[in-house]
Amino acid sequence: MSDKTTVHLMRHGEVDNPTGILYGRREGFHLTNRGHQMAQVVADSLAGRDITHLRVSPLERAQETAAPLAKAKGLEIVTDPRVIESLNSFEGRSFKRGVRDLVHPAVWTKLYNPARPSWGEPYKLIAGRMMEAIEDARQVAEGHEAVIVSHQLPIWTVRMFAEKRSMLHDPRRRQCTLCSLTSFNFTGEKLTSVTYSEPAGHLIPEKDRKDPFSSGSDPAESAQ
Repeated sequence: MSDKTTVHLMRHGEVDNPTGILYGRREGFHLTNRGHQMAQVVADSLAGRDITHLRVSPLERAQETAAPLAKAKGLEIVTDPRVIESLNSFEGRSFKRGVRDLVHPAVWTKLYNPARPSWGEPYKLIAGRMMEAIEDARQVAEGHEAVIVSHQLPIWTVRMFAEKRSMLHDPRRRQCTLCSLTSFNFTGEKLTSVTYSEPAGHLIPEKDRKDPFSSGSDPAESAQ
């Protein structure tokens, strides 16, 4: 058996959110038609890969994103609450105007420590739970490949942690578009590299790709 194992962290597809609220962990937010198309494109792109394990956030948008891959590879979806969206005190608020909405006095008390961050789940806790899930997936898929379907902030945070980079960051600079793959490559138990690809990137409108408050990025994740 090969000593090479890859765990792909897949972000969910485009979400139907016409009012532009920060939906966070709320139920009832599903993929758009384009989001379903994105998920199918990724499933097709992985059809020839040695995927043997699929671990998924419990939120609807992640479960729906995982469905085409589960069907294509004949895999059971293992629901794992450790890869869920991060907690966010701004959940339910609308930030359609982007960071300009952060000047409102109602949110000032949550912004005193961006390094933690003070408005949501601490970065260290996010990285810790994600690394635990990645290690479990690595063990289950040892010598093969696994996919974890999660959310932008948890994926980006654990990547920064793994690369020993500061987890304090500008949301607009996250390299984690819709249905992208952030791949953790292991030799034995050792993480040897992190690679990134965008199998469904061509489906994201150009105007949305760098806007964290648009369909190109998830508002619930990008506010942190």
